[in-house]
Amino acid sequence: MTILGIDPGYAIVGFGVLETQRGTNILHRCGVITTPAGLSMPKRLLQIGEDLEVLIHQFQPDELAVEELFFNTNVTTAIGVSQARGVILYTAEKLGVPVYEYTPLQVKQAVAGYGRAEKRQVMEMTKRLLRLSEVPKPDDAADAVAIALCHARSATSKLSPYW
Repeated sequence: MTILGIDPGYAIVGFGVLETQRGTNILHRCGVITTPAGLSMPKRLLQIGEDLEVLIHQFQPDELAVEELFFNTNVTTAIGVSQARGVILYTAEKLGVPVYEYTPLQVKQAVAGYGRAEKRQVMEMTKRLLRLSEVPKPDDAADAVAIALCHARSATSKLSPYW
């Protein structure tokens, strides 16, 4: 199964493409979709949708895993990220890719074994579990890989991916 993990944002969208088979996970590619700061929000959202379509066509993922939003301070940022997340969900649905959503707590639990793990612990475990020489860069791509890994570990368990 090929999983496309997405860390939503409107300036930077992280992505990670993971192949999982019988408990073995292989990272095929990770990176970011970036939108220039000078672009209007509608143009940024259009670019995110178009670039995501290219990724989906290129890698043909069986499923898409995306992080649910959690914001406790900056409402303006939350609105922009929510709009970008909407485009991501729309694009996946439009192209027939099933979507699975995970909270940051679920990602940390699945990858690091502890729902309150620090970011560096999650990144280190991602590196170890995928047998990588280093943590994926930039951070948004690393987060997307962790989200894909969370889904791979959840989808192969006997538990529902929605804990």
